[in-house]
Amino acid sequence: MRKLFAATLGVLSAVGGFVDIGDLVAASQAGALFGMAHTWVLLIGVVGICAYAEMAGRIAAVSGRAVFDLVRERLGPRVALLNLVATWLVTVVTLAAELGGVALALQLATRLSHLFWVPLAALAVWLVLWRLRFELMERIFGLAGLSLLVFAVALVALPTDWPELGQGVWQVSTAGHGWPLYWFVAVALFASTVSPYEVFFFSSGGVEERWSAADLARARSNVLIGFPVGGFLALSLIAVATVAYHPSEASLSTLDEVARPVATALGGAGLAAAVLAFFAVTFGAALETGLSAAYAAAQYFGWQWGKRVRPREAARFHSVLLVGLLLGVVMLMTTVDPVRLTEYMLVLSAVVLPLTYLPILVVANDRGYLGDRVNGRWMNLLGAVFLLLIVAASVAAIPLAIMTGMGR
Repeated sequence: MRKLFAATLGVLSAVGGFVDIGDLVAASQAGALFGMAHTWVLLIGVVGICAYAEMAGRIAAVSGRAVFDLVRERLGPRVALLNLVATWLVTVVTLAAELGGVALALQLATRLSHLFWVPLAALAVWLVLWRLRFELMERIFGLAGLSLLVFAVALVALPTDWPELGQGVWQVSTAGHGWPLYWFVAVALFASTVSPYEVFFFSSGGVEERWSAADLARARSNVLIGFPVGGFLALSLIAVATVAYHPSEASLSTLDEVARPVATALGGAGLAAAVLAFFAVTFGAALETGLSAAYAAAQYFGWQWGKRVRPREAARFHSVLLVGLLLGVVMLMTTVDPVRLTEYMLVLSAVVLPLTYLPILVVANDRGYLGDRVNGRWMNLLGAVFLLLIVAASVAAIPLAIMTGMGR
């Protein structure tokens, strides 16, 4: 019974932890501008992240080592250094965007400027990472993220034309905005679904929780159930924005606009649930991105690492974590709009995606680490096809950003 309870909590945590500031922004903008026409992007992204997260979890469980821990050893220090620099920079920008999301959620709740909340949010993240046990941290914010289900409830309460909404899933249309903007939004939504930090955190978290080959079934259930249901939450964001904003083709630029349809449908209680959801998913993602940046650096340089390890014994790991938080605060205190920062972050994430996913596919086929638990034929086919899509998104991201003026 205890194992079943732990497995259920793991699945629920994966559900709540799937959505972050990138999904909130990209999914809502996709629905507002193009209706349900990007559903296929979300579906492909969920399938891909499931495949690669399963590989990352399997690597951690069988080898007892995190993916990035093996990258330098398997691909050499130069390739691994390129991977480290690109991944670390994007992860720190993502951390800043997540802190900005926390601050915006608190602004919605209190009407105090988000700039007031930025340093306090960073301090709170640091304290949670410092004092809260890893499993408890995952459970609290993963489960709190399930409050995003309020968007699914709001969709039922809104005057939704269900046949038209369903028909929109199958109609790939520019809605009068042109193909460059359509594909820019597609790349941004795709990048939000397969953010680089997600697989590194999942793999390193498996090591933190001391997974072994006996835990493979639990790890797979977390991925294969939790992530698709998390994808459903993101689809709910698209659908609510479609019903509320697509008829007028409005472009969303604030989290307040994302939450407004929920308040319209469910009143103050709905708005409170939406604000809680925004806070939970962005705070949880800030924890994950902060740890991921520190994981990557420590694993490359061979330092002692881990949230379980006392700060005195892993001083460099905790120093990198603190530096990432401080850089995130500095970025936000320049008064950059957190939503705008998120849009830039999604473009940067798309560009570096191949550097994140190619090493996972390589290591997942190395019998020296995994023995007979390497990828099978079908997993390699799925991984290779998805990697081609990642490369296409990476190549297209910057030209599309230039052509569309970052989607404006």
